[in-house]
Amino acid sequence: MYCYRHPNRETGVSCSECGRPICPDCMVYAPVGIRCPEHAGRAAGSARVTTGVRRAAFEGTGALVTKSLIALNVLVYLVNLAQGSSLSQTSGSLFVKWALYVPGGLDQGEWWRLITAAFLHGSIIHLGMNMFVLWFIGAPVEQAIGRGRFLALYVVSGLAGSAGALLFSPNAITVGASGAIFGILGAALVLEAQRSYVLGGQALGLIAVNRVLTFAIPNISVGGHVGGLAGGALSMLALSRFGRTHAIYGRPGLLGVAGLVAVGVGAVLVAYFRVQGLTA
Repeated sequence: MYCYRHPNRETGVSCSECGRPICPDCMVYAPVGIRCPEHAGRAAGSARVTTGVRRAAFEGTGALVTKSLIALNVLVYLVNLAQGSSLSQTSGSLFVKWALYVPGGLDQGEWWRLITAAFLHGSIIHLGMNMFVLWFIGAPVEQAIGRGRFLALYVVSGLAGSAGALLFSPNAITVGASGAIFGILGAALVLEAQRSYVLGGQALGLIAVNRVLTFAIPNISVGGHVGGLAGGALSMLALSRFGRTHAIYGRPGLLGVAGLVAVGVGAVLVAYFRVQGLTA
């Protein structure tokens, strides 16, 4: 066995709580058995200092990015209201400039729509549901992986969601943060497969429930959800260097960063060639 936080260190000891293999630097002696830092509630040995400095300097606490994203989505919706939208239907110049659609938009080179559409919502109910889910799943994932990784994950998942929407429904006008939110769910699924239960082991169940709702409720972008889910899962796999290290505790390194960028670029290329095919 090899330590789940240090994949190059062989060990014969496992956490008494979750069963993951741990090396001497990660062992925390509990009243009953030996536990990993995650289930002991604190880091051990030199890892305590390293983790504390890294999180204080870069990751932080309090889900700041999640709160900021929610605030930005609400602000954009308020701007839409000020431009003449109603609570049940969004319109206005910002909506026209930012929404995801092909004729007169993407076919004119307005590629910013691939990400700006994720900050628009069709109604107050649409906004409220998405922001509730974003807080519910975004906060624990952000606190687990850190602000920088979480923001990158959100952006790449949003791009992947837009690419999926164009593949499935190229003639529709698509808005909403659900593609990026499904990306967070996809990332959480990868984390929980690595036995970091950021959503309490419920990631797969939440994905299944949301997939049923996606097909059951009309006017929901199936492609946006599928694309975002795939983009988020691939992004988290990239950050773990495709299984070579732990997605939370390991460093992504050049391979991880390049993999994350590749997922984002791939999403943009899928959207580009889809639009070219529609306008050829």
